[in-house]
Amino acid sequence: MPLPAAVWYPVLAAALAVSLAAVYYLSQPAGRWGQLVRKRLLLGLPWGTLLAVGGVLAFYLLAQDGLANPNAPVQIPFRAYGYTYPLGVLTAGFAHASLGHLVGNLIGTLVFGSLAEYAWSHFPTERGSTSFSSLRMNPFARIAAFAAAVFAFGIVSAAFGLGPVIGFSGVVFAFVGFALVRFPLATAVATLTTGVVSQLYNAVRSPESVHVASETFSQPWWAGISLQGHLLGLLAGAVFGAALLYRRGVRPNPTHIWLAALVFAVDRGLWAVYLPEGPETFRLFRALGLAAVFCIAALVAGAAVATPRDLLSRIDLSRREAAYGLLIAALLAVALVAVPLNLYTIDDPDAGLDADSGIEVEDYTVYYAEDVENQFVPAIPVPGDGNVTADRIEASGIIIVSAERDIWWQEVSKSRLASNGEATLRLGSLTWNEDVHVTRPTWRVAGTESSYLVEAQAETADERSVLFQSPPAQADARLDGRNVSVAPADSGFELRVTRDNETLGTAAVPADGESVTAGGVQFERDDRSLFAERGDTRLRIAQRADRS
Repeated sequence: MPLPAAVWYPVLAAALAVSLAAVYYLSQPAGRWGQLVRKRLLLGLPWGTLLAVGGVLAFYLLAQDGLANPNAPVQIPFRAYGYTYPLGVLTAGFAHASLGHLVGNLIGTLVFGSLAEYAWSHFPTERGSTSFSSLRMNPFARIAAFAAAVFAFGIVSAAFGLGPVIGFSGVVFAFVGFALVRFPLATAVATLTTGVVSQLYNAVRSPESVHVASETFSQPWWAGISLQGHLLGLLAGAVFGAALLYRRGVRPNPTHIWLAALVFAVDRGLWAVYLPEGPETFRLFRALGLAAVFCIAALVAGAAVATPRDLLSRIDLSRREAAYGLLIAALLAVALVAVPLNLYTIDDPDAGLDADSGIEVEDYTVYYAEDVENQFVPAIPVPGDGNVTADRIEASGIIIVSAERDIWWQEVSKSRLASNGEATLRLGSLTWNEDVHVTRPTWRVAGTESSYLVEAQAETADERSVLFQSPPAQADARLDGRNVSVAPADSGFELRVTRDNETLGTAAVPADGESVTAGGVQFERDDRSLFAERGDTRLRIAQRADRS
């Protein structure tokens, strides 16, 4: 049995206090760090970063209903599906998919945002300049400008993200790109620091836990990140950071910038270039991605430290103009690649879906379908033996459609629903939300496929609706020439006994501890197991696989 948290918190607090005290003692003269911080930040605090943290947190708690459901926020209406859905474009950069997603980005914001704001500085950095001598030198105006830039780029990152993006990570990566060109070594150290802070948060939240091996559904971690959005942020931050260096006449060590960019890009998975090949199949181009990371590191370092000396005098092109132009070109290429997909509109959102089986909640419709054409993700043929056709990728699972919002989105895959047995969808908008609970009761039939139903019930509905019924599953075993199948029915599952394609009898699957007879076969339910008996033969023909 785990020990209570009260036992571990003093241990963790004492160790943290001793460690910080040791650093403070060894970092004499005392007060040096405080003086450095106050030299650039008003009262020594990154006010713009704190405003960003407060704004993102408030959006999660209020607009996404995180205050009432911290572990299950409303996220579907706040994704940036495309330009025809402006609410998603305006909010996706500040919304988050989960509490862990939020915490990770807020930690990154506090660490890298503070470093970027320190590089920006609340106070004049030019000789002979004084604070409040002009609006440009006013620390309050500079804080406001920093906060406004953060807000603006939050929208830009969603508008030019390869949708349907969600999260503040594009801004976090912009913080990194901005800070990296000015303080590369500090950025490299901060990259490691975020891991320490994350583990400290996890230790406070769960000081001790017990884990038991179990079967779970998982997909590659890199298949769930917005690689293009992260790279967009990093390059945008580097573009603005390099411009600031030129203006202030600062030239950092190019080796430090290259190394810091390389360390950060590898640590944060910018090498994970992949393409979808099917509903649950992804192809990772590791070598291509790592090659791109080395090029990005060189590009950022070159743009940050290039001199105004001529590169090609006959066309009046300097080294700085060439390097900075390449960086801007890379940024534009990464941004513009998302425009065609974001301009894409879905002609018939209900195509391939059974209109009579969906659940309607306001302007949303929730479906379950298998092997239908994905209306949102276009297929991209790639070399190899993948299963991508020339013009389609198939989708299987819970699909959410809204013609009004131009949304067609597979929210939960068939495999994930089969593994978890249930899912809760949180639909809504800025002013309302409603939950839809989906379950997948399943009988795993001996020697063959499973038999299952997909049912759903909206929060305000009185009854559950059947979204999908699988084909009957026939057991491999035979009893006295009789075949036994488990088939979905509107009220649950039924047993079918056949011989030579003739139905001998049907009966509902009995409750636990009860038995029924159909077609000369007696069926008995024992907890989650279903047995069939005829004469002296008794077989377990099915096992209840879901958690209900």
